[in-house]
Amino acid sequence: MNSLPFDREALYFVIPLAIVAIILVIMGWPRTMGLAVALLLFVLFFFRDPERAIPSGEDLITAPADGQVVRIDTAYQSDDHPQGSVCVSIFLSIFNVHVQRAPMAGVVASKKYHPGKFLVAWDHKASEDNENNLTILYTKIGKVGVKQIAGIVARRIVTRVAVGQTLAKGDRIGLIRFGSRVDLILPPGAQIISKIGDKVNGGATVMARLPARAGNENVR
Repeated sequence: MNSLPFDREALYFVIPLAIVAIILVIMGWPRTMGLAVALLLFVLFFFRDPERAIPSGEDLITAPADGQVVRIDTAYQSDDHPQGSVCVSIFLSIFNVHVQRAPMAGVVASKKYHPGKFLVAWDHKASEDNENNLTILYTKIGKVGVKQIAGIVARRIVTRVAVGQTLAKGDRIGLIRFGSRVDLILPPGAQIISKIGDKVNGGATVMARLPARAGNENVR
C-alpha cells in the first residue's frame, strides 16, 4: 500500500515547484506564483496513485495499467512464448494514472530493458521499436509479461520490482512518466475479455481469464 496519494516520483517536481512558489510570493509576483502553483497541482494530478479494489478470483487477470485498449494481437511472437502468445496493448494519455500493477500473482522471473526510439505511443510500432522495459512473471499459467513502453513525451520508465520477488495481483510494478503504452503479454489460450476501445483501470478491470484447464496448475 502506498502511504502517499501520489507516487514518490512526484517529489522530484513538487519540491522545486513549491520552493519557486514560495520565492515568488516573497518577491511579490502573485501571477507568476499562480503559474507555479498550477504546475505543482498538475504534477500531483499526474502522479496520483489511488488505491484500487483488486478482484479476488484466482482465474481473473487484471489490467496492468490505466488507459484505453488499442490493440489485441492473438498471434504475438516473443522470446518467452516461441509458440505464440496474446498481447493486449493499452494506451495511456497524459490524464491517466501512470502506475503499473501486476496483472496476476507470480514471481518476477526477469526484467529486460530495451533502448529504442520515442515514437508516439498509439503507433503500434512503439511496442517493438520504442524504449521499453519488459517484466516477466512466473504464474500459474506460465510466463506473463508487462511491457512498459516510452512514448514521444514519456522519457523515463521506472521499474521497482526485483528478480525473485513475489507479487500479489495488483501489486505495483512501477510507472512511466508523461504519456505512454503498456503491453500485457499472456500465454496462448488465455480468454481475453477486453475489446479494442475499452477503458481500463490498472489492478481493477478484468481483462482476461485463465484457461479452464490451467485453473489449478502451478507452472514454474
